[in-house]
Amino acid sequence: MIRIASFEPRHAAAVVALILPIQQQEFGLPITLQDQPDLLSIPDFYQRGSGGFWVALEAEQVVGSIALIDIGARRGVIRKMFVAASHRGRARGVAQGLLGALLGHAREAGLAELMLGTTERYLAAHRFYERNGFERIDEAALPADFPRMQVDSRFYRLTLTGRR
Repeated sequence: MIRIASFEPRHAAAVVALILPIQQQEFGLPITLQDQPDLLSIPDFYQRGSGGFWVALEAEQVVGSIALIDIGARRGVIRKMFVAASHRGRARGVAQGLLGALLGHAREAGLAELMLGTTERYLAAHRFYERNGFERIDEAALPADFPRMQVDSRFYRLTLTGRR
């Protein structure tokens, strides 16, 4: 049974242990923990304003993550959407559960728009976001305060206003 929960400091090491191998080994991205200081300070970086950070837990083991940064003006940025290889796919529903928790929170918080950046290598992620109503946008359409990661090369937007 998978449970989606708000991040707590006791999840910190398990979140890093989930994310880094996916980035480095599975997708071959040249990114380290030092390149991602947000992972060393999740509450300060994500859990402020209308932001948040959620984990998918199976028997208290972290098997997925998703984060939301509040960038102001009723806009948020999705980050750190990762699911363990053993828990991927529609049948497992982990990614959908994580996104559902984030979208519910964003709507309750009154956010009007969500954006995200990803790498060209995450093909399944592209299909997942598009299936969930995200539209691909050009980098030039991003607001100036969008916190772009060095590996981001593909961008998406979802308008929440009027959606349920």
